[in-house]
Amino acid sequence: MRIAVLASGEFAVPTLQSLQHTKREIVCVITQPPRPAGRGRKSQLTPIGAYASEQAMDVWALADVNGHEIVTRLRELKIDLGVVIAFGQKLGPELIGAFRGGCVNLHASLLPRYRGAAPIQWAILRGEERTGVTVFRLTQRMDAGPILTTRSTLIKPEETAEELHDRLARIGPDAVKAALVLFEDDPDPAGTVQDDADATKAPKLAKKDGKLSFAQPAEQLARQVRGLWSWPGATAVYGAADGGRQERVTLVRARVAETAEPETVEPGFLGTGLHVATSDGWLEILEIRPQSGRVLSWPDFVNGRHTRPGDRFTPCGTGL
Repeated sequence: MRIAVLASGEFAVPTLQSLQHTKREIVCVITQPPRPAGRGRKSQLTPIGAYASEQAMDVWALADVNGHEIVTRLRELKIDLGVVIAFGQKLGPELIGAFRGGCVNLHASLLPRYRGAAPIQWAILRGEERTGVTVFRLTQRMDAGPILTTRSTLIKPEETAEELHDRLARIGPDAVKAALVLFEDDPDPAGTVQDDADATKAPKLAKKDGKLSFAQPAEQLARQVRGLWSWPGATAVYGAADGGRQERVTLVRARVAETAEPETVEPGFLGTGLHVATSDGWLEILEIRPQSGRVLSWPDFVNGRHTRPGDRFTPCGTGL
């Protein structure tokens, strides 16, 4: 089987690595063009583009994958199937039709749940206990094509979106291989039609979605912290009770505190156990990152800042 891989992000790397060790021929890897990144804003290849280049694969970095010349070139290569993973461009019908079997897409959710750009984050934000990956046949409706294979996993209680991303990326290769076997047995496998009545959305997140307000339930805040790490990040301003320190921080990992502190404290303030008061209880911070530093355990942050009861977290942009 001759395949083309259309991908850009880190999520696709394990699957591409896995496909290298099968009997399938990877004709080309199509990815987004290099973009400025990092502090120096130097132009960098996408993660999949960098890996494929290191492996001496034929890499096409395209700003518009649907161009007529590209479609014609792909038709001439007589590729059996396009494998799409976190690519970043919508594929038009002519492009999909350039592959003998069309295209399949690896998506990081159990479709039809969490269709959209941020399925991993939204699964945590919504308190799901289970998620997984789905390989489906690509159509013009976003993430709505017939399902070919799925693989599921439990979400760990204190797992961040970044950690879940990496786990799902490692599960992806098995689902993709199983889908390719279907095409070897049948050049046009129908798959299972998705039930739109069960569909939920996972829209793209923005920086503003990371601003924390502690006047929310502790469980919701814990999910927000874990679901938004490492991007856009759950941010707040930490301030000392005496007004001597104020700094922007990103909470990395948190959970509902198992405590029976009787005191009445306004949301955002630290109680005697150095947990943060919320609208219905206490939030225990496990890891935190100062704006200009590395990720710290909460005890290390407490020791470095001499944190005390009465210190406070406030939403970014509002001061203390």
